[in-house]
This record gives sequence, C-alpha cells and structure tokens, in this order.
Amino acid sequence: MSLKQGEFVGALDCGTTSSRFIIFDQYANIVAQHQQEFPQYYDHPGWHDHDADELTKVCDDCIEGGVKELAAQGYAKESIKVIGITNQRETTVAWSRSTGKPLCKAIVWDDSRTKHTVAIFEHKLRDVGIETPSGEIKKGEEGIDALRELTGLPLSTYFSAIKLRWMIDNYPNVKEAHEADDLLLGTVESWLVYTLTGGAKNGLHVTDVTNASRTLLMNLHTLEWAPQLLKFFDLRPSILPKIVSSSEIYGSLASGSLKGVKIAGLVGDQQGALVGNKCLKEGEAKCTYGTGAFLLFTTGADVVKSKNGLIGTVAYQASPNSKPVYALEGSISVAGSAIKWLRDSMGLIQSAGEVNDLAAKEKDSGGVYFVTAFSGLLAPYWDPGAGGLLIGLSSYTNPAHIARATLEANAFQTRAIIESMRLDSGVDLKHLKVDGGMTNGDLVMKILADLGGFDVVRPEMRESTALGSALLAGSAINLYGWDISKPETLEHVNTKGSTTFEPKMDEALREKMWRGWQKAITRSIGWEEDEDE
Repeated sequence: MSLKQGEFVGALDCGTTSSRFIIFDQYANIVAQHQQEFPQYYDHPGWHDHDADELTKVCDDCIEGGVKELAAQGYAKESIKVIGITNQRETTVAWSRSTGKPLCKAIVWDDSRTKHTVAIFEHKLRDVGIETPSGEIKKGEEGIDALRELTGLPLSTYFSAIKLRWMIDNYPNVKEAHEADDLLLGTVESWLVYTLTGGAKNGLHVTDVTNASRTLLMNLHTLEWAPQLLKFFDLRPSILPKIVSSSEIYGSLASGSLKGVKIAGLVGDQQGALVGNKCLKEGEAKCTYGTGAFLLFTTGADVVKSKNGLIGTVAYQASPNSKPVYALEGSISVAGSAIKWLRDSMGLIQSAGEVNDLAAKEKDSGGVYFVTAFSGLLAPYWDPGAGGLLIGLSSYTNPAHIARATLEANAFQTRAIIESMRLDSGVDLKHLKVDGGMTNGDLVMKILADLGGFDVVRPEMRESTALGSALLAGSAINLYGWDISKPETLEHVNTKGSTTFEPKMDEALREKMWRGWQKAITRSIGWEEDEDE
C-alpha cells in the first residue's frame, strides 16, 4: 500500500519527566504522536538529575514512534517538512568537546543542591561586586540591581550558570575539561540539537535566545553572552553555544527516519506555550501547570524591570533579523509534583486524576493551607530556604481537606504572581489562558478562578508547548504562510474552542482566604536560614 503525501510539522518536546514527538497539521490538529517517560535520579536530598544520553535515546525513540504512528494514519514520513524542539529550561548539561559524551549527569531545573554556591556568589556580589557594561564595579544592593539589569534574573539555584559552577567545583572531570578547553555547556535543547545533528562529528552547538535568557550569562538587551558575567562566574567563553533566534533553519537531522529534515524552531518550554497559546501581543498571558507552574505575560519590545519579584525574559525572537519580544515571568517550582507527592509519598490517592475527586468531597479545605515549598520558593518570594508547610491542621482535618489545600496552593501562588505583574505593568489581567497536565481537572480550574478572581480560559487542544515550537519551525520556512511576526497568519491555528471558568466565590471570602495564605507564607519563609550547610 502506498502512503499519502501530506504537509505536516513535527515538534519534539523534551519535558521534565517525559518526551513526546507530536505531528501537527496546519490547523494544529494532532495527526500522530508518541510519548515516553525517562528515569529521574534523586541521589541525595534536594538533588534531581537526568542522564543526558537517556534524554537523547528517548527523544530518538519518540521521533521513530511518531513516524510509525504517522504511517499507521496512512502518511509517508516525507510528509514531515520541518521540526521544532522545545525543552525543560535551565536543566544543565556538560559534555566533552572531543568525545561528544556527557561528563556527568545533567542537573535538573528544580534541583536545590546549589544553595551554598548561591551563597558564595551573593557574598561575592556584596564584597567584590560585578562589572557593568560601562566598566563600573557595583557592590551590595547596587550589585544585585546591576545583575538584574543585565540579565533580568536574581541569583538563584534555578539558573544554569550556578549549576555549571557547581559541576566545575564538585566534579574533577568537569573541572579538568574546563581547564583543558574540552568542555561544552548547554541547556537541553542545545544538547539535543548537538546530538541530533551528528554529535562529536559535526554536531551544532547552538542555543536559542529564550533558553540563553535563563542561564544568568546573557545580556538581556543585546542578546549576547556578557563578558562581565563570564568573569563573575569564572567561566571560559569557549564552552558556550552560539546564540540563535527562535525561528530559523539551524541544521538537519543526521540519522533516523527523518534524516535530512530541517530543525528550524527552538524555544524553552514556557515560551513555547506562550507562542502556542498565541499570546504574541503585549498584555497577553498564559500559565502552564506541569511539574511546576509558569506564568508568562508578554510585555512587547521593551524589557520591563520588575520591582515585585518577577523576572524579565525573552518571549521569542521571530527571526535572526527580528527584534526580540520580551515577557515578565513568575515561576512556581511545585504544581503537579505536589499531586505526585500526595500519590507516591503519602498514598492519599492512587492516580493523579483522583485528586479532583478526593478534593471534591469537601466544599473547603477546613482552614488548612499547604505551602508546597519542597525546594524553597521561587517567584515572587525567591527564598531557597523556605520550608514546605501544612498549617491549620486539627482533629477535624481529613485527606479531602489536604487534597483541596493542594489545589488551592496552586491558585494562591498563581494569584501572588499576577498581583506582582499588575504592580509591574499597571495592567489588570482579565483572563488567563492555561495549559498543562493539571488543567485537565475541572475542579482545579474552578478553584483557580475563584481564588484568583479572574476568568480562566482552557483550550480544547492543550499541547501548547509543542505547538509553539511547531509554529516557530513552520514560520522559518513559511509553511502554510505562517509568520510569527504577523499573528494574523495564525488565525486558523488551534481554534477548536475553549472552556472558560468564571469566579463564583464571594469577594469577602476570597480576600479572607488570601490573607490566610499570606500568613502561611510568612511561617514558611526563612525556615532553613540558620541551618548549617
């Protein structure tokens, strides 16, 4: 039987716990897909590692599985005209220039082993200072502001430069490779492009602007590696990939069923979801609820400097010659992983989906608040020493109250970020577009609308992260007439419909519960402050 020729775009989405390869048509209908989980390594408290070779193998398997499924739908593999890649951000891979092999396990974005490294650089910022692009040395509070001005980011365990510095300081082979100029650094998309385009034999060493903006090493204004930051972290410039736009032809797959197919879209997963949700204009926002939760608010051509605990980041760059579009971001390190904790560690539920049924058994949380600070708190609190906290427990508390408090924690943390965005941008959010695994439950969406006080819009097709990389890849070769810099060319993409959840809670009750959350947060913050390393 001969297979039909179609015209499709592929998206390789390498997340925190699984990878998938999704094949879309011009309307963002999913034609075929294949998904596979990969191992997680937790060798010590606070550690979270991935094996970079396993990431490559799983991504290869997903591509092959997707192509096989496409054939089962009656289409030839040649129907895939281009692919995009999207990835878990900040996760840091170190490998050898000469062998192309990883030098250690990759440190995952939510890993918190680097608290001591952060403290060292906080002291350095205070006592030695950092050089600004104009050549001045800024120390103390001025140094903190200078770092934020340059990168949009605070010093945190979250970002890649801190993870790399820990690798060099703690793994002798990484240190030796750095000293011998045999070290290559990359975030996950950088590693995947390198391996997919040939590895040690001609593999490309590139990173896109969205991922580079999460390293603490890129000048957010010039989109170039900042020599001042390389000096501050004592890193060689030669280890870093070339910074490229989010939408251009980078190279071709070197092997497998799709050998020769161009890779033309690269984007960090949260920016991918922003593009996939078509939040391309100033004032549009989305939140993705996966392992963690990430709220991005498009600010347009200007970097908005947050005074309220958010970070400035690149939303996307539509082509090598386009100006970047920026966003404000608030990151929550624990969202879906709190439900996983209820299932795997506490045994309160048998499957993640059951959390909604359990929480629905009670109409409220019975006064229980759950601050899910398993590895400290990210935006807008930025406290690596915050402790996870269940508070308000009494003999009345039952598992349903705890399940509901888990879903409420998600809503409260989202509201905290949106309050900061309102203060920074002066714009009131009327509705929030959402996607990610957690959004499948109606109850969690109702709680989010009620406690947030805004409309929550959930699209029917929720693979927004993968779709974003597909749109960027398609735009690079003008597939279907798509052009990311002209949002009107995407008007027929992902229009299947959506569900809107409106707030129904009494305003006085909402504010009372919000005050309770703020009280719980103050109990959590600084929990590990006096602990010895």
